[in-house]
Amino acid sequence: MRLVVAVTGATGAVYAVKLLEALKANNVEVHLIISRWAERTLELEVGLTAEDMRGKAAYSYSEDDLAAPVSSGSFQHDGMVIVPCSMKTLAAIAHGFCDNLIARTADVTIKEGRKLILVPRETPLSAIHLENMLTLSRLGAVIMPPMPAFYYHPQSVDDLVNHLVSRILDHLGLEQHLVPRWEGEL
Repeated sequence: MRLVVAVTGATGAVYAVKLLEALKANNVEVHLIISRWAERTLELEVGLTAEDMRGKAAYSYSEDDLAAPVSSGSFQHDGMVIVPCSMKTLAAIAHGFCDNLIARTADVTIKEGRKLILVPRETPLSAIHLENMLTLSRLGAVIMPPMPAFYYHPQSVDDLVNHLVSRILDHLGLEQHLVPRWEGEL
């Protein structure tokens, strides 16, 4: 499997870290794009550098490299995940404003009919945010905000992060052993 993963500067860098680790464990070929603000957020929130993150991917590209292979519809991949997804990036994608590689690759992903998963990180949501999400949902994107689940009795922040990453893996059709599946009431 070959996926594009993009990381923006919204809070929630830990989700990107955990997703990259899980994809590596599943032997997924990851093409990574990290925005400039994501680089700073990674340092502030999880103490990692962009180079640390690039080491978790098979390939990585600058957000300014609009000539990167992932910017073309002829680049075959199985989907794209933007985690976390800033409202700026979400708006750019919703309105076809492809001013960087993340927005351009998401635009191509939509036009080619491939899976696009967005993990928006903002609260509260304004009507503008909701309209942009609705626009993208109508175009086939999966909008997956990091909403915690409590039915499996999480004990830590890591448990909550694992839950979201497990849901992303489910939507990509990949194995996950991060959280137990709901089996009904005991």
